[in-house]
Amino acid sequence: MKEHDSAERNIEEQWIEELLAISEEDKLTPKQISILHAAIEVFSEKGYAAAATSEIAQKAGVAEGTIFRYYKTKKDLLLSIIGPTMSRMLAPFVLRNFNGVLDVPYDSFEEFLRSFIVNRLEFARRNFKMLKILIQEIPFQPLLREQFAENILSKVLERVIEIVEHFKAKGEVIELPTPAILRFTISSIGGYLLNRLLLQPEKDWNDEEEINLTIRFIMHGISGVAAPI
Repeated sequence: MKEHDSAERNIEEQWIEELLAISEEDKLTPKQISILHAAIEVFSEKGYAAAATSEIAQKAGVAEGTIFRYYKTKKDLLLSIIGPTMSRMLAPFVLRNFNGVLDVPYDSFEEFLRSFIVNRLEFARRNFKMLKILIQEIPFQPLLREQFAENILSKVLERVIEIVEHFKAKGEVIELPTPAILRFTISSIGGYLLNRLLLQPEKDWNDEEEINLTIRFIMHGISGVAAPI
């Protein structure tokens, strides 16, 4: 358990270092790193509005006044995590280990879906706290939302559209507008991931079975026509 916690903390620390693009002369102090770790945890758990700097300070093991020595307000602390610097880091952060999935030649659309879901599930597990903050704050941060659309959606969608069109030409995907196919597919995968990690994390999940069911639904829908599992 301690090894797992240590590994998770190392991932967060690496993410913070990358996120802030820290140069050697502007290296964060150990107290700042502790504050950011604690802020990520509290913002992720309670959201920005309900988060208290006193709780962040307690988790960080510093006096509350120490937070305000580095960040004038709670908003400044939040923006140090998801502000303009976050926008610059957003694409490589979210796309980490994902380009390999998009660049592999797949024999079937089902094979692509399986690789896609497994990859994003693992990524979301490893970076859940940070992703939760993003989900909570993107609706309220226009710059972050614009950067997400420009740096992530455009890059991912361009490649996924090519994959869908390829398998439509092979007859593996029905002749619906590609944007509709993407919307239905992403909704199904997103619904599984949200339930798995956010809404029902305590459930005894059989991920292999759930992934199979999700793929079956995407490929065959809910019609009465028998479909292979």
